[in-house]
Amino acid sequence: MSPPDLSRKICLVAGASRGVGRGLARALGEAGATVIVTARSSETGPRTEMRPEAIEDTARMVDAAGGRGHHYLCDHRSERATDALVHWTLRRFGRIDVVACSVWSGNEGYDGERYPDGAGWGTPFWRRSAEPYLGLLEAGPLPALLLARAVAPALVAARTGLLALVSFGTEDYLGDVFYDSAKAATNRLTLAFARELAPHGVTALGLSPGFVATERARDLGQEVHATESPLYAGRALAALAADPDIAARAGAVLHAGDLARIYGFTDADGTQPERFRVGP
Repeated sequence: MSPPDLSRKICLVAGASRGVGRGLARALGEAGATVIVTARSSETGPRTEMRPEAIEDTARMVDAAGGRGHHYLCDHRSERATDALVHWTLRRFGRIDVVACSVWSGNEGYDGERYPDGAGWGTPFWRRSAEPYLGLLEAGPLPALLLARAVAPALVAARTGLLALVSFGTEDYLGDVFYDSAKAATNRLTLAFARELAPHGVTALGLSPGFVATERARDLGQEVHATESPLYAGRALAALAADPDIAARAGAVLHAGDLARIYGFTDADGTQPERFRVGP
């Protein structure tokens, strides 16, 4: 299936130096969009956890895919930095059509078995310190809120636009109290944003990938368990951005595997992985 035509769209992808965010940016590039990619990791500055990936790499991938990539260094945990990013984008491009927040720093320091405080994945809540909880909220839900409040005035003024929050479906318990709670908070923000933006012609929704073969998953030896590449969620976002009836999906947390069957796109290898489900 050919990618949709997003050649006239101005897109902003937060958290795009690697992982799912990079997949979102590449897929939007496949569709011909102009894509501003943002994150904390840059070739010319600090990189989170000293990882090799950087926003400049992602911008070049957007170009190679057929789009127009631009990079902007931003710490999305900062309200001031996020506001400055949006102001720069509007001055440079005049508008924003699609906004995707894929910021997630909750796995920093996780070695595949334990978090920096020594707690393992899924440790019962009464056997672990509550101190890391605020860090998980700052890792995902807070950046989503800061980005949404920064871009909302421009979207509302234009009376159009798509705001997508990358999270994870929380229909079932995800197996770790802090992770589950952070994703549920992001999903609740999605519902709230949708209700408040819908009267102004703006659609907010959630996007849930499966077990993604990210760079971190590869480094931790978990790639063998992955169900899909980062491009799968990206192609889901591109399909949603091109859907003239997208408003009907406002407030929902949509799974990449389900959207593949609705819109007909595939993963990078031509397959259509089904919706990822937690547990047996």
